[in-house]
Amino acid sequence: MAIREILVAPDPRLRQVSRPVEKVDDSLRALMDDMLETMYAAPGIGLAAIQVGVPLRVIVMDISGEADARQPRCFVNPEILDPSEETAVYEEGCLSVPDYYDEVERPARCRIRYLDYDGEEKIEDAEGLLATCIQHEMDHLNGVLFIDHLSRLKRDRILRRLKKEQRLAAAS
Repeated sequence: MAIREILVAPDPRLRQVSRPVEKVDDSLRALMDDMLETMYAAPGIGLAAIQVGVPLRVIVMDISGEADARQPRCFVNPEILDPSEETAVYEEGCLSVPDYYDEVERPARCRIRYLDYDGEEKIEDAEGLLATCIQHEMDHLNGVLFIDHLSRLKRDRILRRLKKEQRLAAAS
């Protein structure tokens, strides 16, 4: 396993639409293992493959919130089915938009279909933090960042600050 570099906005690769995975094999499992290690080291609760520069429809997450009782989850080719009309607001952050948080409104519940770490098809109902996290990470697979759900003014301000921070870091 290896910790991979996480792409930071406004890196254009984050805007790519990820390709479906052909099959779950050892090389894909190695990617998922690396992604989990990267996510835990960051630290974060979810990571899409595109955030480490791999444009495949793969997500890892662990919403347990406890380092000594980790519950890693892997989602390959995830699909959202039946999002609820009811919405919920959560304060979201993103490893690709470091140190910025804001409230985002999303469907409160949804059904998800995906392949797990072993390539087995699963369908489950998601609500609460799981529903929010899966929708946030699925946005990444479609080239969307959580800041795209904010006003244009807020989004542009955050992107300007990130660009400035990157220029300053590159100059030092």
